[in-house]
Amino acid sequence: MEKQTTYFMYFYLLLSITITSGSVAEADIHEHGARNYSRSHGAVKLFVFGDSYADTGNCPKSFAGSWKQPYGITFPGKPAGRFSDGRVLTDYIASFLRIPSPIPYERRKFGKKLVPFGMNFAYGGTGVLNTMVKEPNMTTQINLFQQVLEEKLYTKHDLNSSIALVSVGGNDYGTYMATNGSLEGLSSFAETVIKQLRMNLRRLHGMGVKKIAVTAMEPLGCLPTVTYSTSYKNCSEAENSLASLHNHMLQQTLRSLNNETSDEDRRAFVIVDLHTAFLSALTKIKAKHAENYTYNPLKPCCEGTERGYACGNVDGKTGAKKYLVCEKPELSFFWDMIHPAQHGWLAVYKALKSSLRHLLLL
Repeated sequence: MEKQTTYFMYFYLLLSITITSGSVAEADIHEHGARNYSRSHGAVKLFVFGDSYADTGNCPKSFAGSWKQPYGITFPGKPAGRFSDGRVLTDYIASFLRIPSPIPYERRKFGKKLVPFGMNFAYGGTGVLNTMVKEPNMTTQINLFQQVLEEKLYTKHDLNSSIALVSVGGNDYGTYMATNGSLEGLSSFAETVIKQLRMNLRRLHGMGVKKIAVTAMEPLGCLPTVTYSTSYKNCSEAENSLASLHNHMLQQTLRSLNNETSDEDRRAFVIVDLHTAFLSALTKIKAKHAENYTYNPLKPCCEGTERGYACGNVDGKTGAKKYLVCEKPELSFFWDMIHPAQHGWLAVYKALKSSLRHLLLL
């Protein structure tokens, strides 16, 4: 069991930042989005921190799979820095707030029209703690946010009407297991992750961010990289139990943080329940296609053609594609072995939408 879990967690981290080379044209998705909103809708600022579930273009083009074909084929039609075929969680949260998706920190100079709506500091492959990538962890992402505030890009009034979206955790556990962490020490490690996360969240609130929404960890046992061993038929209870442990600790932490705040900020820290939303969305999608016996929501749309290859990989010598893409990405819940497709994220968003009205109320 320990060997199996270590194998899964190693690839959970590694596949989220598929190594690649080459370059693609600058994505114009963010600037295009800004033209569809009036200035009045810019009252709410969205600041994003976390990993590949929230990253919309911060990872370097030199190695991130999110800048490589076939990522972005559904939206915007070419690789744009998202770890999906199209829109991701950040985009849907922004749409709920009636603002464009916030500009990635690394592309802020190319999308100045979007700065008034907030900024995205999330980097794929990162975590609360240091992971196996050199990109900034959550603490460093907050440092970047601090620098932006010191540059006077946002005022105190802006922060009074701001929301932070935080999506982290999975890569921390991936790094732990990939570096010979034991199952026996997992609970203690989870406490370490949650302790640092607590300090980071308190810091964000202390900087003036009014509302901080933290995602619960998705059901890890339902990710294709896990269900692959059962031909994508069954979720793993073992991996799902890890997510449940993290989420239980997270819930207790946010409750404690809220108790520390003033009465007017008593709901400053909230959980966006990705865990329940994933399971609900998967159940509904499966029921919708119940008469199609070949449809499997746990099977990814894009996957490697053989062991050792993943979505977007090519042969290093010939450049030949070493991946296959399904015929209808618009029907897939999962895009690759880790990340939902745009259709999947939309289903998750729909499952979350009713709760967001209450959670994100400023």
